[in-house]
Amino acid sequence: MSRFRRHQRKVPGLNTAALPDLIFTVLFFFMIVTHMRKVTPMVQHVVPAGTELQQLKKKSSIVYIYIGKPKGDTQTRIQLDNRYAEDMEEVERYVAAERSSMSAEDRQQMTVALKVDKDTPMGIVSDVKQALRKVGAYRISYAAVERRRDKM
Repeated sequence: MSRFRRHQRKVPGLNTAALPDLIFTVLFFFMIVTHMRKVTPMVQHVVPAGTELQQLKKKSSIVYIYIGKPKGDTQTRIQLDNRYAEDMEEVERYVAAERSSMSAEDRQQMTVALKVDKDTPMGIVSDVKQALRKVGAYRISYAAVERRRDKM
């Protein structure tokens, strides 16, 4: 007979009472921080680099126009929301419709942000700018990435 008996030790159970609170806190955090994209770019646009850049302040008064080549295509296209523009009159109608849907304060501050591929011919950009002038959209912004000054 053995004098010492072996006791089987049990591992205590994991307390999961606070787990739902933790999951909902993380879910709430990601819902607040995540930015949902309204428009999916259908054209490739590698924006040029610049040194004197400013960030636009009020996002509600910005109208985005993408210009570039669609994936797998060689012709440069203009994208308005989630569709391509067929002609410059469509660009004019789009900007006029966007302006009319804004509040009076946003109309005064409306800026058209052109996200143009760096290899896009300047003639297309010039045509878009002429169309914007016809509808009175004089504030134009070009999207760019910051270039470091020491690599000029």
